[in-house]
Amino acid sequence: MSKKPSVLFVCVHNAGRSQMAAGWLTHLAGDSVEVRSAGSLPADQVNPAAVQAMAEVGIDISTAQPKVLTTEAVQASDVVITMGCGDACPIFPRKRYLDWELEDPAGQGVDAVRPIRDDIEGRIRGLLAGLGVPVETAGSAHIG
Repeated sequence: MSKKPSVLFVCVHNAGRSQMAAGWLTHLAGDSVEVRSAGSLPADQVNPAAVQAMAEVGIDISTAQPKVLTTEAVQASDVVITMGCGDACPIFPRKRYLDWELEDPAGQGVDAVRPIRDDIEGRIRGLLAGLGVPVETAGSAHIG
């Protein structure tokens, strides 16, 4: 693959799971992967418990903004990952679609969000291995 792979994380409100996944992917892959996240009914802000849980592992998603899911974002992505929230995505040929069944962090405190964060990290590491992208060993993430 000559161009870098692109991954789109989709969850209805684009405020918790998909934002944490985007944060992990950016943190672990650096500039090796193009990262997107979106939702069909984006929230006004990222879940504060998700922001806190990610900050605990040195990943800043505090400035991330939930975005609306567009057909163009799906078309521009090589891998589309829904977060177990039942959001529907347009289907295009030659795209890889995955659904990660993850507990919803909405309305939960940081203690409940930590295991979701850690589950997402493991899935991101597996995704990177499957894409043949090495994991970055240093640097901090800032998702915008």
